[in-house]
Order: sequence, then structure tokens, then C-alpha cells
Amino acid sequence: MRRSDMGRESTRRVVVTGMGAITGAGIGTPALESALRGTEHCFRDVTLFPTEGLRVRIAGEVETIPPSPLAPLSARRRASRSDRLALAAVGEALAQSGIDVSETDPKRVGVAIGTSTGGLLETEEFYVKRLEGVPAGRSRPQLLSSTVGAPTDMIACAIGALGPRLAPSTACSSGAIAIAQGLAWIRHGVADLVIAGGTEALCRMTYTGFNALQALAQEPCRPFDKNRKGLTLGEAAGVLVLEDRERAMARSATIIGEVLGSGLSCDANHPTAPHPEGRGARQALESALASARLDPRDLGYVNAHGTGTPQNDVCESRALNAVFGSAPSLPPVSSTKGLLGHTLAAAGAIEAVITLIGLRGGFAPPTLGLTDPDPDCELDLVQGEARPISYDIAASNSYGFGGNNCSLIFARP
Repeated sequence: MRRSDMGRESTRRVVVTGMGAITGAGIGTPALESALRGTEHCFRDVTLFPTEGLRVRIAGEVETIPPSPLAPLSARRRASRSDRLALAAVGEALAQSGIDVSETDPKRVGVAIGTSTGGLLETEEFYVKRLEGVPAGRSRPQLLSSTVGAPTDMIACAIGALGPRLAPSTACSSGAIAIAQGLAWIRHGVADLVIAGGTEALCRMTYTGFNALQALAQEPCRPFDKNRKGLTLGEAAGVLVLEDRERAMARSATIIGEVLGSGLSCDANHPTAPHPEGRGARQALESALASARLDPRDLGYVNAHGTGTPQNDVCESRALNAVFGSAPSLPPVSSTKGLLGHTLAAAGAIEAVITLIGLRGGFAPPTLGLTDPDPDCELDLVQGEARPISYDIAASNSYGFGGNNCSLIFARP
């Protein structure tokens, strides 16, 4: 079924009127788009904490986080790195949307920000100081921002949102699930405006944990490549301003794109490994297409989860081939983790922003690091450089530990 045939019946259409991002590519969506059109990755040596003795020392670390005027000084003093990343992305998204949140019924404004570690970096710093006998001093107030719900609370308080609030923590699908929840709130009349996305800061536990699992590649990751050795971590925040379409049009807002559907699933397979045949991944994408009332042939591009690990890339490829089995050809597919790294809970949100950038700009981003495609990953992989293509509808896939999967469908306005 083509997009023009879709019925909306009792549900409201949900559009994106603003988006914000801060990544290893720099501050803001223009820096991100420039990197997506380039051929250089954004990895460098980690500086946030000591990495001596670890087999891997690189990541997609954010170099600078600008101060945000959104939150009062007292809140900024206790804000964690994850909070500050989120504030930066929200500030850009709200400015781009041109909306004055203070003129919106606060009970109709929702906030959903996914994260998997919250303010863990600051908690680690606090305990390091205590172990070394150094007075905790200014780091003690930051313990208030240690929970996974802290970024959502920080944003809600900063903009005065009194509506529904959620802090998904489903590992690498958290940011995507936050957007899916925002879509549901507006579609079903729970909210008129939702700030949705994800944020994740690098921290010792995450970095050393993936090192211990030997899941990190010693060189920049190579999604879908025959010689891939594992993932590269990153940090980021990505945020979308979601609105009811009629409301956005009434205020003459510039519509960036539309969220057509979402699909969630669970592998029910293993705490960390994906289902061998990509069962949950396939179910999530098929559910998202059903939610959008679309056929797989309607998709012009897929932003893959594509972590660069041996298992994930093959399983996702099998899932995509299963979904598109009846289609005459696969759409272009790429993973942008070869550019920014795996930003964990922020990945689904950042890749939603990336998918919208590609839709609006008429290109499919490349899979950096991919030089020798794995024959077990039978996809139309974009490699080398961005591919100029015109398309109207795209999907973005996000999969988390425990088999927590989410697929989102976006369209040009």
C-alpha cells in the first residue's frame, strides 16, 4: 500500500518540527550532516577517564558541550554529562521548531528521553575521590543526577512540561523507544507536543565492560564488513520535537518530516546475543510497516542498527532479507556507527535524526569502514561515500541487549 492510500481514521498525524544533535562530529545537526556527507570517522582517544591497561582506547567522544540557557544555574551545577548533552540537543531542536513552549498548555507537553547510564560518569568520579581520600566537594550534588530518569526530569523541569514523562532504559533501543512513545502519546490524544530522544555519556563501567566482553574493535568499527572485529563506542544526544500535524500547520511551522509508524518486539532469546535468524528484528520492522500502513516496497532507505559485531550484522541482514523477500529489490542500507560509534541509548535517537537528514537532503549516508562486504550480509550496502538518491520514506532500526527491538518509519512532509 502506497503512502497516498493510507487512512488515518481516529489517529492523529505526527510530524517533526525540530531536531537537535550533539555527537563526536560536533555541536548541532549541520555538523552532523557535514560528517554524513564526508568520508572521515569521528573517533579519537578517550580523555574522560584513564584507559591505561585496556586493549581499546578510542571512542566517538564529544569534544565540547556548550552551556545551555534552558536550565537554571542551580540545575546546571548538578547536571551530569548525559544531562548536558541532552540540554544541548533540546535547545537546538526547540530553536529549530520555532515553538514557544510557555505558550503551550504544560499538561499537554510530554518528555521522553532514553538513557542507559544516566549520570554514572559523575557517580564514578565521586567514588574515585572518596577512595583516594579527596573531599567530594562539588561532585556530591551531581549524585542527584545519577539515575536513568534524570535527563528526562531535567528537560521536563527546564521547559515546564507537566504532561506524560518517560525514561526508557532498554539499552541500545532506548532513544528509539522514546520516539515511539512520543508518537503514541500524540496519536492517541495524550499530548500535543513531545520532546523525545536519547542521551548517553561515556563512562568507565560501560567502556571497561565492553572491553572485558572483548566486544570492542581495536580499530574503528567496520559494520557489515567481512573482517569486522567488533564495535566502537561513542556518546551523543539526539532529540526530536514531535507535534500534532494540524497544530504545527496552524502555527505555520516548518515540517521536517513525519513519523509514520513504530514497531517494538523482544527476541526472547539471550541476555546479549540477538536471535540467530533475526526474529525480533524482523517482527519490529514488520510491525512498524503495519503501523504506518505501508508495504516494504515503499521504503527507499534503511538506517541499519549495524554495530560491526560478527553476530549482529548477520542477524540483521537475515531479518531485512526476510522482510523484503517478496520485494523486487532491497532498498539501500547503511550503518552510521562507522562514523559516530555506537552511542548506546542515544543511538536510536541520533539515527532518527540522521534518517531525517538523509530524507530531506536526498542522500543515503555511507557505511564508513566497510571495504569488503560480508557475503553473509546480502544487502544493498552504501559504502565509500554518501549515495545521492531521492526517496520519500525510510526506516531506522535499533536493537538492544536482551532483544529489545524498535523500528521507526519516517517520511518527507
